[in-house]
Amino acid sequence: MAEIESLKSEVRSWIESNWDPGSSLVEWRTKLADTGWGTAHWPEEYFGKGLSPAEGAEIDQLFADMGVLGVATSGVRMLAAATILEHGNDAQKKQYLRRIITGEDSWCQLFSEPGSGSDLAGSTTRADLDGDSWVINGQKVWNTSAHHADYGLLLARTDWDVPKHQGLSYFIIDMRQPGVEVRQLKQMNGHASFNEVFMTDAIVPRENMLDQPGNGWQVAVTTLAHERRGFDRIRGGGALAQLEGPIFDEYRREVEIDNEPYKWYPQRAGRVDLILERARETGAIDDPVIRQDIARLLTMSQAAQWTAGRARAAQQAGKPQGPEGSLGKLAASNIARLASRVHTDISAMDAMLTGAESPHDGVIAEILVSVPAVSIAGGTDEIQKNIISERVLGMPKEPRFDTGPFRDVPRNVSET
Repeated sequence: MAEIESLKSEVRSWIESNWDPGSSLVEWRTKLADTGWGTAHWPEEYFGKGLSPAEGAEIDQLFADMGVLGVATSGVRMLAAATILEHGNDAQKKQYLRRIITGEDSWCQLFSEPGSGSDLAGSTTRADLDGDSWVINGQKVWNTSAHHADYGLLLARTDWDVPKHQGLSYFIIDMRQPGVEVRQLKQMNGHASFNEVFMTDAIVPRENMLDQPGNGWQVAVTTLAHERRGFDRIRGGGALAQLEGPIFDEYRREVEIDNEPYKWYPQRAGRVDLILERARETGAIDDPVIRQDIARLLTMSQAAQWTAGRARAAQQAGKPQGPEGSLGKLAASNIARLASRVHTDISAMDAMLTGAESPHDGVIAEILVSVPAVSIAGGTDEIQKNIISERVLGMPKEPRFDTGPFRDVPRNVSET
């Protein structure tokens, strides 16, 4: 305890000497990168202090308590950072991590494809080596924020003559180059959070491959583990977004841009927080059957919060990413579906109304058309059940019919 208090005292003194709400966001975050205080749990040679995750969390909390902004964390940035830290080489870490910290670069994730959504290893986007560059051809879909990303985390096939998991490689691709076309997708709930990305002879320099050729599956698992651990986390500027000063004005603009794709995510999660309010408004709270469903929903939601808390504690203790992300992801899906049903029982036919005269200005209707996404995004429920059964319960794997060279595996796309 004495050591952590001494550490916090050192950080507090540094903040008091360096924090300037009148500076620009990039200027301040550059200081954080140069000193390591913004990502203190990262290695010293890569913009950190080499502290433990628990110590880093204490420092992050101190920043928040003092009304001081930290490094850029919104969007896919921290997924990119975690993946690069674990699998990148020295040059890649020095090239990309600083601008992730400062927020100067935004990122997207290029994994899913029209013919192989949750079957990530079935990717058919191809990468062919031509001299010192990889030439990329293929299509990705469900890519959040790809329309304003600077870089993408790309999974592509480099070898068609080995089993599918062994033929994938992982790249960092420049999204601003010719040959990369991004199209936004309109959803049935009225939002346009996702994109489809077409790559036609796009170029990735040889040095932009993460890890080794054919090891893309292992790298992708790292990215997905971090993504699932943070599934449906609360996004937003928090109390810091309410403070005054030029740097906070910039921060609000950053939060608004980065959070635009996620505005409907609370509805996707089922809005458990509105259940009791709606039950009281409509009188459904007096219905004994609905009360039982409400009790079951609130119990499941609380249990999921405790599970998420254990996962965060494990992360802060520096434990490796594990299958607990799949447990949380599956729990979120079950809760959202039950919440959607309970909302429907409470509001009856009014649950289908939108517009100013509808329940909560159309939020209830938006819940009903948004919840189906939670069982698909980040890996379907079926995928999560397989992970839990095999990696947590130790059950035998399902029989596979896609072994052998990937070239010979039947799939939902044209032959290569």
